[in-house]
Amino acid sequence: MIELLSGLVLLIAGAELMVRAAVRLAARLHVRPLIIGLTIVALGSSAPQMAVSLQATLAHNADIAVGSVIGSSIFNILVTLGLSALVIPLRVSRQFVRLDIPLMIGASLLVFVLAWNEELTRADGVILLAALLLYLALLLRQSRHSVRPVSTHGHTGEAPWFTSLLMIVAGLGMLVYAGHLLLGAAVAVATDLGLSERIIGLTIVAVSTSLPELATSLIAALRGEREIAVGNVIGSNLFNLLGVLGVTALIAPSPLSVSPNALEFDLPVMLGVAVLCLPVFYSGYRVTRAEGLLFLGLYLAYGLHVVSFTTGMPLAGKLERLMLFFILPALVAFLLFTSLRAWRRQHHKKELP
Repeated sequence: MIELLSGLVLLIAGAELMVRAAVRLAARLHVRPLIIGLTIVALGSSAPQMAVSLQATLAHNADIAVGSVIGSSIFNILVTLGLSALVIPLRVSRQFVRLDIPLMIGASLLVFVLAWNEELTRADGVILLAALLLYLALLLRQSRHSVRPVSTHGHTGEAPWFTSLLMIVAGLGMLVYAGHLLLGAAVAVATDLGLSERIIGLTIVAVSTSLPELATSLIAALRGEREIAVGNVIGSNLFNLLGVLGVTALIAPSPLSVSPNALEFDLPVMLGVAVLCLPVFYSGYRVTRAEGLLFLGLYLAYGLHVVSFTTGMPLAGKLERLMLFFILPALVAFLLFTSLRAWRRQHHKKELP
């Protein structure tokens, strides 16, 4: 209980420090907070995921290493974005729709394709890291086009940019240590309950390592920094899929095994959730509270399915049929309708004199 409470306090304090420092750094470097959210904040909040995946791989627990990345990607979008949208509707930059979301979908598809033979080899790790370098190069190019004009007001006496960077490092250290405390408590409980490595990775470990992203995005939303709130999620998913899995596959003493269940269910869900962002973000370039509730409902259904399927509960079959024949068709129809309405509205604006 002490570890749990300490972890939660450090998590909130570290997230608050990270967001404050990110906003100051963006202002000092004269770039949009979006760029800082997609890079420094996202990389920092992905650090616990990297540490856990490497530790699990070296301990020959490949299911935890791979499952935690998959589960974290699903959690980040459905829960972190969902809760953040409930705090305040999130404005979405056009860059997300044109660049970052398609890249996240591409990264999810790339992992799915590379894992098709039920393993991730060192060669696959090299491919994933090369894709990450390409993404960082695109971001660097994008940052040069998003430079803000230098303001002549409000800079007198401000601390230099490396002070903000030191604050980010301090906040990152608090987040990593908080994640370590929460992860240790959660895994101990899950092991006592007799859960499998795959389920521990997809749920307990994934949620624990995603808490820094959740705390950072929620704090950013509360402070009105919506670009950081959204950029942190998208950037973290890209770093997790390309960087964490790439480094883990490269360092692992043997190829990372990918379970058939992950190929049949978890990876398709991860890819589907990434694709889901495109029409949601495109319809009005915002994530509303209703869409936030939709995301949270989808994660609840996913979590219930994973737990009921693993434990052999009769609920699994009924829930799967409900999702396949009712929820998913209704969701697809809703997204098609909102996307078509958004396209017609934007097309109509272009035709106006």
